[in-house]
Amino acid sequence: MPLENAKNIAHVLTEALPYINRFKGKTFVIKYGGNAMVDEALKESFARDIVLMKRIGMNPIVVHGGGPQISSLLKRLGKETEFIKGIRVTDSETMDVVQMVLGGLVNKEIVSLINNQGGAAVGLTGKDAQLIYAKKIENIDVGHVGEIISVDISVIDLLISGDFIPVIAPIGVGNDGKSYNINADIVAGKIAEVMKAEKLMLLTNTSGVLDKQGELLTGLNANRVKKLIDNGTIEGGMLPKIQCALDAVEGGVHSAHIIDGRVEHAVLLEILTDKGVGTLIH
Repeated sequence: MPLENAKNIAHVLTEALPYINRFKGKTFVIKYGGNAMVDEALKESFARDIVLMKRIGMNPIVVHGGGPQISSLLKRLGKETEFIKGIRVTDSETMDVVQMVLGGLVNKEIVSLINNQGGAAVGLTGKDAQLIYAKKIENIDVGHVGEIISVDISVIDLLISGDFIPVIAPIGVGNDGKSYNINADIVAGKIAEVMKAEKLMLLTNTSGVLDKQGELLTGLNANRVKKLIDNGTIEGGMLPKIQCALDAVEGGVHSAHIIDGRVEHAVLLEILTDKGVGTLIH
């Protein structure tokens, strides 16, 4: 290895050391989605990041989505997908597909990716050990789409104490035993809040929150975010992510990060380097 390359590697490791010491024993909730879930190189780098976090003493919890995979299977089954205000209409038949895809195909693929890198991941849905109690969302009729009533983290605590990595699909269960599909960002945020996590990390297909000139914004708080929403800087699909991040930090999470999942090893770069690769909300 050329000496210059070796020096660069040594510099990266020494830069990471204070963060490793600071975050040992801390909980990190990572919402996994977007390009990072479909690009093979990004999938492998994400899994390696999660395993390395666990190896150096952090406690990662992965929450994942799977909207494109659900749409793909519904199409193959000849079932049309309908959206109302950006929410998938989820009748009983569609909910069966959601559970197959999120709780089965996607969840177990992520578990395998992490385990193939030397980790010990365990897949869950919110129905397991009554992790997520939910109810049907109000004010709009879109079937089995839910909002969270409560989160019982007993099973997560048990897995973490056994050095396992929880991988959670965003499906909740109602008091009536019915299953509900829940937005993965919201599930990640609520779990981070109840766990009093050090960080909530939302992987996206953008570099973070951008200003009107396309420059990355970071170090945001509630007042700054409100101004950015009011002047139209934050809009569209970024709005629910920003609100999720704000809710989490106001609920006790130390900080939230909207990071670029298109960058290899984005999770480690955000946690273990001075600069990071996304938008920090505190």
